[in-house]
Amino acid sequence: MATITLHYDARDPNVSMLINSIVNLGLATIATPETKKTGIELALEDIEEGRVYTAFVPKDKIEE
Repeated sequence: MATITLHYDARDPNVSMLINSIVNLGLATIATPETKKTGIELALEDIEEGRVYTAFVPKDKIEE
C-alpha cells in the first residue's frame, strides 16, 4: 500500500465528507502521528519504574 500525505481544509464539509467516505469504504486508512511524551508524563513514568531516589539530607545522597 502506498502512503500519501494530504493537506486540506478540514473546515470544508465537502472535502471532509469525501475523505470520510473513502475511509468508510475501506479504501484508505487514517494514520495519526505518535505524540511525544510531555515532561510530566516522563517524570511520572520514572516514579512508577522506581528510578527516583529521595535524599532527606545530603549525607544520604553521598552514601548512595
